[in-house]
Amino acid sequence: MCWCGTNIAKMVDVEDVAKEMSKLKHVVLAKDYKYMCSDPGQDMIIQDIKEHNLNRIVVSACSPRMHELTFRKALENAGLNPYMFEMVNIREQVSWVHSSRSEATKKAKALIAGAINRVYWHSSLDKRSVEIDPTTLVIGGGIAGLSASLKIANAGINVFLIEKETVLGGMLKNIDLSFPHFQGANELIKKIVNRVANHPNIKAFTSSQIKEIFGYVGNFEAQILSKDKEELIKFGSVIVATGLKTFDPTPLTNYGYGKLKNVITSLEFEKMLSQGNVLTSDGSEPNHIAFIHCVGSRNQDYHPYCSRVCCNTALKQAKQAKMAIPSAQVYNLYADMRSIGKDNEEFYANSFNRDHMFLMFDQQKALPLIKSASPKDNCNLIIEIDELLSGESLEVPADMVVLMVAMEAQHNAKEIAHATGISMCGNDFYIERHPKLDPFATTTAGVFLAGTCQSPKDIPDSVTQANAAAARILAAIKKGSAEVEVTTAEVNEELCCGCQTCVKVCPYTAIHFDPDKKVSVVNQILCKGCGTCGSSCPTGAIKCHHYTDQQILSQIEGLMQMSYELEEDLL
Repeated sequence: MCWCGTNIAKMVDVEDVAKEMSKLKHVVLAKDYKYMCSDPGQDMIIQDIKEHNLNRIVVSACSPRMHELTFRKALENAGLNPYMFEMVNIREQVSWVHSSRSEATKKAKALIAGAINRVYWHSSLDKRSVEIDPTTLVIGGGIAGLSASLKIANAGINVFLIEKETVLGGMLKNIDLSFPHFQGANELIKKIVNRVANHPNIKAFTSSQIKEIFGYVGNFEAQILSKDKEELIKFGSVIVATGLKTFDPTPLTNYGYGKLKNVITSLEFEKMLSQGNVLTSDGSEPNHIAFIHCVGSRNQDYHPYCSRVCCNTALKQAKQAKMAIPSAQVYNLYADMRSIGKDNEEFYANSFNRDHMFLMFDQQKALPLIKSASPKDNCNLIIEIDELLSGESLEVPADMVVLMVAMEAQHNAKEIAHATGISMCGNDFYIERHPKLDPFATTTAGVFLAGTCQSPKDIPDSVTQANAAAARILAAIKKGSAEVEVTTAEVNEELCCGCQTCVKVCPYTAIHFDPDKKVSVVNQILCKGCGTCGSSCPTGAIKCHHYTDQQILSQIEGLMQMSYELEEDLL
């Protein structure tokens, strides 16, 4: 029993639960500890296994998604098969969702009793591994994809680099200077692109798209559609680095984008800065430039998330505008300032102390309204804003308004997800295997993430994630093999009727029909043990290792029995 500090212990009486569990059949030892996932907590488990000759372990703590692998490794270190283990989630599923301590404690007891019943029927599962083809596929030719490609290629490994645009460079090729130190982003990306283009171990495909990917970790194949030609390539690992695109602000009618002249996006303004030509539509220098933040970000009607780089980009562009036109008045209209990253808070403080005016609006209640100015206003546009800090309604003069647009998923994000077998969140970003412990891997073995396709991030974070993904692949290549899922499905040929229902429902295309035997066959490498086939099989011919009927039914029985006994005690 883990206290998880106060996360569990505040709502669940862990000491009472441990005492109750110690009375159950087959339970040799029941302990509670403040942080079971810590090194001392794991050492305690290892020591108890050896000292008491334990052959089954139940840990009740947080979500298995967080620490199941941690505890399985502890069992291995104690010489016990890692699948002789069951984890009970009494944090997210008990403590965090209850307001009554007594009821939460009762629920925890029932769940743990079910796990104790279940683990009795667990059996040892042996690890399975496959050889790895060292060649690597990188999808996306932006800063993340290029960095990952170079890291792997410099280790002597061949890389296929796929880019849908006509040239490499991604979003960064449109950026003039980077924040917060005003380094030449365009020059930086040109150098990296040149290194990639001339690297003997990298074969780059531009104007190309992935049509389909087959196979499994270590042994993938893909069809590439490149300039109206199809090509088949083979590789062992994949890095998805497809990046993001900018939000189209046209639907935000308050801002008049596409209707009002001199209302432009941050990317369009960046092109002006790159060309050294900050001019209004009539060719004159603007005397008043306004930057409106969070356009399409942190807005429930469009994107609820923060795009992370917009605030710093606005500060950078405002400074560049001031350097280009020293006499211009610069305004930052913001909802909240979020200067994320090293040296960026100082960058913001420096801007705040300069002659930049900062005006705050309520993102949820009243967005600024841009309208054409009258001739007497001596400017092109007027921005009406309910300024929060002063509590006043203001009219801000502007000759040019720059909309700091959100970053959003690419148009073909779902196609790439389907091709690579990875999952997406509600915002169409790709989902990592674990948000803290494995933020660049995916639930599909051999497929990794790099850069902004996982979530908005700046250049340093994108490069860091790309190098981490590359390092993971190089480590697997050096090892020569990769472990694959063992909690897979298996078909009992004597019970299989050949209906092929399982073939149709398998989301991983891991099942095929053997016409000679007239039975379905599971590819143990492709199978992820999701259980879809087992639940749909009309004859019960499919067994999922580690999720057998006996295990699941015994867990339900244990849960219900404990619940009944607790209710009886109350009566």
